[in-house]
Amino acid sequence: MNKESKEFLLDLLSTPSPSGREQELQRKWAGYVGPYADKVETDNAGNVIGIINPDAQFKVLLAGHCDEIGFIINRIDDKGFLYFSKVGYMSPKLAPGMKVEVLGFKGNIIGVIGVKPEHFNEEKDNIDFEDLYIDCGAKNKEEMEQYVRFGDFVVYKREPELLLNDRISGKGLDNKTGAFIAAEVLKNAAGRNPKIGLYCASTAYEETNTQGAFSAGVGIEPDMAIICDVTFATDHPGINRNKHGEVFLEKGPVLGIGPAVNIRINEMLEHTAEKLQMKLQYELYVNSTGTDGDKIRYTGKGVPIALVSLPLRYMHSPVETASIKDIEEEILLLSEFIVSLTGQESLKPLEL
Repeated sequence: MNKESKEFLLDLLSTPSPSGREQELQRKWAGYVGPYADKVETDNAGNVIGIINPDAQFKVLLAGHCDEIGFIINRIDDKGFLYFSKVGYMSPKLAPGMKVEVLGFKGNIIGVIGVKPEHFNEEKDNIDFEDLYIDCGAKNKEEMEQYVRFGDFVVYKREPELLLNDRISGKGLDNKTGAFIAAEVLKNAAGRNPKIGLYCASTAYEETNTQGAFSAGVGIEPDMAIICDVTFATDHPGINRNKHGEVFLEKGPVLGIGPAVNIRINEMLEHTAEKLQMKLQYELYVNSTGTDGDKIRYTGKGVPIALVSLPLRYMHSPVETASIKDIEEEILLLSEFIVSLTGQESLKPLEL
């Protein structure tokens, strides 16, 4: 990965984008793809879409959501402590003792998540979010209200870090890596004259309601959509692989298979991987995928989708961990796939 790309990835991971407040990150994403796209658009859902060949009849949507899990303030008590609700799914077990960044209405401030000490011998067996609070150092409610109000967002205060073997750890890899991959595919395709219309979208709201995906599908009306998201790596201790399958870092991009995805697109992706001598991994989706694809495939007349996922350890935690090699391989796979399309491909599972 070149210096420019790596700096952009690290910038995305460092930029707060809780589901519902993605605007700062989306401005950066738009600025990055702007020099390579024929057109950059936004919509009412907060998506940003970079387009190549906007006049082409056959349209391919590449979607990666940019929002991350977080919190939202629901109360300030008399002593100035902040109480909050979760934004997206996460475990309360990971929160105590963590630093957070409160995206206050006058600017961002730092706080820490506190909980009653176990030393008092009154702790419940299980911690709930209602047991937690944020301490920003304020002395009372009046002081805290000068910085924070009801409905302000909060994210973990955690900078991305490079680990051994070019692996990267931090918050928000789910799924700023997907938005990054979509941007890099657009950048790669821009100089290779693709024959189809390419619509690379950094989508909003996936962690809460997938409104961004629905709006992108309705607005673009693609002939095909590929979802760039993450999936659970099962190569670390404590995982029952008989139950959760085998997905490893650095063993190749992960294709979703099953009734939720289009068999023809998967066949074309497999053919592209063969040409690149690239390994692939597989994950089964019997009903829905739990991604943007679930909304996109039900828009218009029905959109054939594929799901290409990045293996990710410790999902929905402040220390999500992935491999830069895997990110690079997914960019290569999708870039080669896009430029190989003629626009005449049939995606029907059955031809008579």
